Amino acid sequence: MRQSGNILLSFISVTLIILCSCASHKSLNYPKPSDRARQIGIASWYGSDFHGRKTSSGETYNMYALTAAHKTLPFSTYVRVTNLENKRSVKVKINDRGPFIKGRIIDLSYTAAKNLDMIGSGTAKVKVEIVKKAKDQDVTYTLQVGSFKEKRNAFKLKRELGSKYKDVYIVTSNTLPTTYYRVRIGHFKSDEEAIKAAKRLRMDGYTVFQTRRD
Repeated sequence: MRQSGNILLSFISVTLIILCSCASHKSLNYPKPSDRARQIGIASWYGSDFHGRKTSSGETYNMYALTAAHKTLPFSTYVRVTNLENKRSVKVKINDRGPFIKGRIIDLSYTAAKNLDMIGSGTAKVKVEIVKKAKDQDVTYTLQVGSFKEKRNAFKLKRELGSKYKDVYIVTSNTLPTTYYRVRIGHFKSDEEAIKAAKRLRMDGYTVFQTRRD
């Protein structure tokens, strides 16, 4: 009986090792961020305060058009956004950069948000799927480390970063009546390079957002 018990325990141990090994191996097979055709996260929207102003792509923002801001997708990419709470969907064109709030993956125009029935709530959990890629796929990335209303604060951070890192610069964004000074670092030709640099910055205590360098 003791021998049978030992055999049973050995069988259970081997089975657990195999299962754990399979689970560990599976976790290594997730697609790289640059390869993902789908994202799940929080969407927000922007409206009248930005209506008629220039977007990051140079187009004029029209709150009644079906457009959106995304951190990294090339301009003129079309995506389908689905509200996971009510299953309503809308197709939008990426023509702006943002949102730069942690946890949010896309910023929709007023009309796009209205179609998803998320005007009242302001945000919603969504699925973003690429339906038409832009012709120009030559994407380079940068990392945003800070965004300030006060210019002196932006230059203070720029000097601080400049003592440790290369290619630190400031981008001015005019969202009247406020001008934002965004401190960014780097020019990365691949998603992997940007992720590696972001990891180092986070280890040094900085909050980092990855975006496209246009």
